[in-house]
Amino acid sequence: MKQVSVWRLGVTLLPLLCPLIFGGCGQFMARVAPPRLGPARLGEETAATPILRSLPTPAEKIYAAVYKFRDLTGQYKLTEAGTNFSTAVTQGTTNILLKALEESNWFVPIERENVSNLLNERKIIRSSMAQYKNEADNLPPLLFAGIIMEGGVVSYDANVITGGAGLRYFGAGGSSQYRQDRVTVYLRAVATKTGKILKTIYTSKTILSQSVDGGLFRFVNFKRLLEAEMGFTSTEPAQLAVTEAIEKAVHSMVIEGIRDSLWTAAPREQGPTRVLLNAYAREQTDKQLLDELGTQTPLSPPRFVFQPYASAWQYQGDFANPIPKPGYGASLDSWLTPYVGLRLSAGRGQWGTRAGQPINLVQGSLHLVLKPFPFHAVSPLFQVGGGYLQRTSLLPDNRTSNRGAAFTLGTGLEYRMSQRFGLRATLDYVQPLTDALDGRLAGTRNDYYLQATAGLTVSFGRYTDRRLLKARRP
Repeated sequence: MKQVSVWRLGVTLLPLLCPLIFGGCGQFMARVAPPRLGPARLGEETAATPILRSLPTPAEKIYAAVYKFRDLTGQYKLTEAGTNFSTAVTQGTTNILLKALEESNWFVPIERENVSNLLNERKIIRSSMAQYKNEADNLPPLLFAGIIMEGGVVSYDANVITGGAGLRYFGAGGSSQYRQDRVTVYLRAVATKTGKILKTIYTSKTILSQSVDGGLFRFVNFKRLLEAEMGFTSTEPAQLAVTEAIEKAVHSMVIEGIRDSLWTAAPREQGPTRVLLNAYAREQTDKQLLDELGTQTPLSPPRFVFQPYASAWQYQGDFANPIPKPGYGASLDSWLTPYVGLRLSAGRGQWGTRAGQPINLVQGSLHLVLKPFPFHAVSPLFQVGGGYLQRTSLLPDNRTSNRGAAFTLGTGLEYRMSQRFGLRATLDYVQPLTDALDGRLAGTRNDYYLQATAGLTVSFGRYTDRRLLKARRP
């Protein structure tokens, strides 16, 4: 009995041990185990920091002043109990911008945020020097800026996307949840001589939070209850997200200034500068394919879609022990808008049981189809419609009708591999309006069947740019 109990205990703990076996013990336990105290270290670099440092050398550095780069959101940090007086965005964005300007090697930052402290200190120095030195030894004048950097963090959007998944079976299982926030930054360069706004840059950065947990609650023996759980939660620091967005804004400011001849790179850097400008132009083109959630939408919705498919029919009716039977068919979609279309389909299939001969049927149907995400490569599908069914098999008793109308309700998933080709799978519930197709009238409900289809899709035609913009307008 003890050996059996140990064996059952090992099988029970296996779902919890899988993350350790396949995910790497060190990395997983580093998140599950409590952290240890560590020494002070240099601040982390973001993904945009090395890109900012790799900018070409300027022909002449630009003197830039930053008076105040503010948090304009006015938003407080969310907690489980509501909000508190801690802000969601760091209040040190001016320091972050000054560091980014220095890292770019294109600007000479000038102190302006606390210029009153600087002026007071210079007065003290002048007063001290006047007692011991001549008038010719006065302090040099302050540097003046050619441009002023203005702007701020304009929004912090919480819970832009939330989601998760979980599975639990007989008291054992786990779940995962995630949340995505977004911070938005605007940066503009103002000419000090004329007050003209030379350039305005807009960047955004997502902030990802995720949690993973697993648990077990099971009786492993009589009066022996085993309960175990473990998990971890990770959140991307908001300060690093703001830093990366500001560094990306400074990087874009330099490139667009070169493109618009506001400033120039060194003559020896002309080759790398052209490469940089071409890469930035491609990035701006790709930006037009992003939606409000930051998801890339490189595919245009088609006007017509043709799909040959293989199918499986699962009969539920007056005969016992039904089994799935194969079928085939084809469908043609005509999309009235990128979101709504009509689908005409026709196919053949079988109803079958373990004991009896299969019944052959042909069907034709017309569906109204809804595609919630027509600009994405992967999108769910929902369809409703009606059709016509006819039995083609000869039955011993042919007194029942061999044809009738049917109602269809279904869902599916479509994956577009390219502008032309894709894959589609659907699952339909088909309810005939007659009980006679299987040759037997019995029971209080009509026969029905489930139809699963899968096949390759071929798209033809696409919407014009005007229609695309109209369809994507919120």
